[in-house]
Amino acid sequence: MAVRQADVVLVGGGVMSATLGMMLRQLDPSLDIVMVERLDHVAHESTDGWNNAGTGHAGYCELNYTPETDDGDVAIDRALKINAQFEVSLQFWSYLVEQGMLPDPKTFINRTPHQSFVWGEKDVAFLKRRFERLSAHHLFREMEYTESPDDLEEWMPLVVKHRDPMERVAATRIKHGADVDFGSLTRSMVEYLQSQPNFELMLSSPVHYIDQRDNGRWKVRVRNQKTGELTKLEAGFVFLGAGGGALPMLQKSGIEEARGYGGFPVSGQWLVCRKPDIVEQHHSKVYGKAPIGAPPMSVPHLDTRIINGEPALLFGPFAGFTTRFLKQGSLFDLFGSVKPTNLRPMLSVSKSNMDLTRYLIGEVFQSHSDRVASLRNFFPDAREEDWELKMAGQRVQIIKQVDGGGGKLEFGTEIVAANDGTLAALLGASPGASTAANAMLTVLERCFPESLKTAEWQERLRQLVPSYGQSLVNDEQLLNKVRARTLSTLKLS
Repeated sequence: MAVRQADVVLVGGGVMSATLGMMLRQLDPSLDIVMVERLDHVAHESTDGWNNAGTGHAGYCELNYTPETDDGDVAIDRALKINAQFEVSLQFWSYLVEQGMLPDPKTFINRTPHQSFVWGEKDVAFLKRRFERLSAHHLFREMEYTESPDDLEEWMPLVVKHRDPMERVAATRIKHGADVDFGSLTRSMVEYLQSQPNFELMLSSPVHYIDQRDNGRWKVRVRNQKTGELTKLEAGFVFLGAGGGALPMLQKSGIEEARGYGGFPVSGQWLVCRKPDIVEQHHSKVYGKAPIGAPPMSVPHLDTRIINGEPALLFGPFAGFTTRFLKQGSLFDLFGSVKPTNLRPMLSVSKSNMDLTRYLIGEVFQSHSDRVASLRNFFPDAREEDWELKMAGQRVQIIKQVDGGGGKLEFGTEIVAANDGTLAALLGASPGASTAANAMLTVLERCFPESLKTAEWQERLRQLVPSYGQSLVNDEQLLNKVRARTLSTLKLS
């Protein structure tokens, strides 16, 4: 059987692989790129609009990114970092729109104010302190704070209508927040890649085998699920961007850097309302505080979403426990991922996260009435018959080995790369897709260091992302310049 030679193999047809493919195509058009996807079309797992909770995470409204410190202050470093990373994605998408590589931005991104809403004396005090800390920084200078009933009625009418007037509430708002349909975005990027030479998309083709040859190149075998045909690929670089499926393949690769990594799968569900008379009354993302013991992906929020061009309201996500790593995965995914190299970290994490375990069990046994009761914290007039339950995608939180051999549960995304730079994988969940461009720049830096040193790649990268190599957290003038461009180009002004 002939071996299909390639420069790059992208495993997974989601936003991460598509973003890396687009970047590599701009940096070196001569590269021969193959994308393999286990399903019969791209962007149908975590990247899909109905599966993906990460719809423009920018730190504006997500309260879990700004935890309260022991001394009563609010830590904002993570929010600053995530906001700057989202700005990198906005710059990259703006370039692709300007060059005609992406369609009208309205097909994948829409202006949707990002708001936080809390009730009770303690949480109001927290939100006010959060506002004071964030709005003092240039990244968040346009944030507004209010406790005014009139303002709240304007900002979030569904949320405050018929609420107890004696209950103290507060909210913050950033008007230029965004709702991103990463499924539509990814399909548009892959469609562009397919129009270019030296790119091949192989659908219905899960990876069955991956191993590194003595010469450093990678052997990858995929089998077409419809025809049964086996294809042997060989590439100088492999990227594992397969969502929850990345960890098992990373383990199969045998690279030393994969040792000690495990995964904790969490499922999700949404309450969805498509009734126009309700949907038309709410146009924002409203985030609250997470229940004690809840994972960050379960911070409750009432969202305006535009998925495949259709508006809807989503509330949740409600978490649940599963042993699948992918929505269309196997019940044996979790058990198959347990190896001698990660057994101790995984046992350590399971022992030290009993609050999370109890929370997930409670979520699993909730009734529809229970879920709508939670919704009424954000929408007091919500009626059970107006909302339906819809399954979201799977998230596999990272379990990482720490000094001493124990483990730590990480709530974030992480790049794991081979020392020789020939293979990289993206693990984890939130903020995920929203920071895809920044994550893939990290892959380029770790896996293509020599090419990055060239003047040609440096010049091209600054065309793709004008702030590349500079700090948006530290440089207010630069932030103002790039933000003015992206808000205009992407029609978010």
